[in-house]
Amino acid sequence: MDPTRIFGGLNDEQRSAVEAVRGPLCILAGAGSGKTTTITRRIANQVAARVFQPGQILAVTFTDKAAGEMRGRLETLGVQGIRARTFHSAALAQLRNLASESPGQILPSKAMALRQIANTLPKPYKFRPAADLATEVEWAKNRRIAPSDYLASLKDREPPIPADLMASVYKRYESGKNDRGLIDFEDLLELTIQMFQQDQFARERFIERYHAFTVDEYQDVNELQETLLREWLGPRDDLCVVGDDYQSIYGFTGATPVHLLRMPQRFANTKVVRLELNYRSTPQVLAIANRLVPSLGGAEKVLRAVREQGPDPQLRFFSAAGGEPKFVVGRVRALIAEGVPLEQIAILYRVNFRSEDYEEALAAANIPYQVRDGAFLSRRTARQMLGTLKRSRSTSVASEVDTIAQRSGYVESPSDDLGDQELTRQNDLARFIQLASEFDDGALTCAEFAADIESRFGSEGDGRGVQLLTLHRAKGLEFEAVLLPRVEEGELPFRRSKSDEAVAEERRLLYVGITRAKTHLSISWVSDGKRQGSRFVGELRPPHRMGSKAGSGAPAEEPAEQTIAAAPGIELELSGGYSGTVIEVEPDGVTVELAGGGQLHVPYGDRVTSNGTTLALGPPHNEPDPTTLDALKKWRRDRAKEDGVPAFVVFHDSTLQEIASRSPESLDDLVTIPGIGPTKAERYGPQLLELLANLS
Repeated sequence: MDPTRIFGGLNDEQRSAVEAVRGPLCILAGAGSGKTTTITRRIANQVAARVFQPGQILAVTFTDKAAGEMRGRLETLGVQGIRARTFHSAALAQLRNLASESPGQILPSKAMALRQIANTLPKPYKFRPAADLATEVEWAKNRRIAPSDYLASLKDREPPIPADLMASVYKRYESGKNDRGLIDFEDLLELTIQMFQQDQFARERFIERYHAFTVDEYQDVNELQETLLREWLGPRDDLCVVGDDYQSIYGFTGATPVHLLRMPQRFANTKVVRLELNYRSTPQVLAIANRLVPSLGGAEKVLRAVREQGPDPQLRFFSAAGGEPKFVVGRVRALIAEGVPLEQIAILYRVNFRSEDYEEALAAANIPYQVRDGAFLSRRTARQMLGTLKRSRSTSVASEVDTIAQRSGYVESPSDDLGDQELTRQNDLARFIQLASEFDDGALTCAEFAADIESRFGSEGDGRGVQLLTLHRAKGLEFEAVLLPRVEEGELPFRRSKSDEAVAEERRLLYVGITRAKTHLSISWVSDGKRQGSRFVGELRPPHRMGSKAGSGAPAEEPAEQTIAAAPGIELELSGGYSGTVIEVEPDGVTVELAGGGQLHVPYGDRVTSNGTTLALGPPHNEPDPTTLDALKKWRRDRAKEDGVPAFVVFHDSTLQEIASRSPESLDDLVTIPGIGPTKAERYGPQLLELLANLS
């Protein structure tokens, strides 16, 4: 085999790993550092150096796709016969080849069996998605926790339903499965472990066949997989593990980076290689990612860029909720204008139900999109709701939707401990109730409401368009441009993350999101009193910059954890060494009477200091007048009918709330409100101002 095919194009760090043909070897591979290239070249070198025959090497990946890619790359290098498999497919092959008895029929999915059990639970738990229950069962089995030990093993963990009910579900699931002679994917690994522990002949045959092991994504192994790996190895140490503890984000499945970090303690002669040269991202993107490193802990890796300089990432906060979707759409349009392909633009969010916010905003802007995790209309809640509404001719749309939602187990204030699927379902039900309330005019029917919803959220492209996906789903992918909205407390870190360990994993999730970006990166959040910037935002701030982008309604260039609401009489310290007292609150900012004489206009979004704390100046937190808000909604409904467009095309609810709160008196006042640009101000402004004047 030509050595240039193995070593050509490798950097010094990669070459060091490839030359280490014997274990134990621990490769700490930072994001975008070429780890797949490194491990496939190393395996090829193990064969080329005649240290091992191809059939003596077992390479383990976490997905069938990754295994196929590894085999393809090895074949390109001229290496045939390497076994590259997932843990589960490797275990199944070993049971079939070495076990004295058939392992049994594999249960294709836990969902159906758990759905049947869930249907017998009391309300509201009978409505919980089976996928949430399946995730909890997998967490327990991956940690090798039997049903009898489940309750004692929970500690700080909050299951998707009350713990005693979950313990019962787990026990009934295992009993039902065993009674039917079925096994699940976790059982495959347990049976293989038992085979090697109890069958000396099987163990000897395996040791005779496989001499060297490579495990990819080692930061994501769980206790069950690690136990099987140790059985494979026995007393040997020809093991190569590859991973990045900074990208360990699957703790909810039982995965842990501990095994990766403890590799040097497990094997005293472990060679550790750090891959820190990044081929994916610009220096500017990596500078943002590296700011999280001091808080990430573990094995320190500071990424260095191979690529040339690029544009600065954008960090934006908004003092009103309506400003963020508008910014996201505007940023997407700007990227398209710069020539970035739609499919290379990704909007990443923490939880699945957030997709609908951006589906709606992109659809209103006629920008095609695709949802990786299931679009709003494709989710079960929407399919069932729309199916019922299409058959109804009732004009009591809000009442009808509320009745359907209540029958489906809707909870107005769901608890923080819900599983991801149930949280998505509850938010989808809440969204339908909100949309129905906006649509209901006493004349249009439920069927017309269903048609409106399909039109409103129906711009998903067929395999093309801006990509919408969760941060978890984005791992392993890369995009020319990444937008990370809602980097806020309760969202990232997610409100269910209460322990230090859980918060640390949320920080790693943000790191994963940032390192998906190749060239363009935008991070945004809202600080409006109800929503607040994430604690992680402060970790992203460069220590030497305190400036901001000021202007009428403009968001700050640099992050702020929270805002201070404008109000007459508050004392502020301003940039440039000025200080003074707010004497007037205006639509676009405040007037400050300076201590040394004179006045200064300070726009919303500027950084100010109050009582020793630096904050962003935000508009006053006025609650919208209910009478004004009702009148605005009626005007919007009439105007939308007149124009023949959905109501949201005129204005979103958040924009109407801002109008009702601020009571603008001129077109100049209107355009300072998030969601109202010059075009909408010109189109709707005269009617709006006349309406507001009549109400005052």
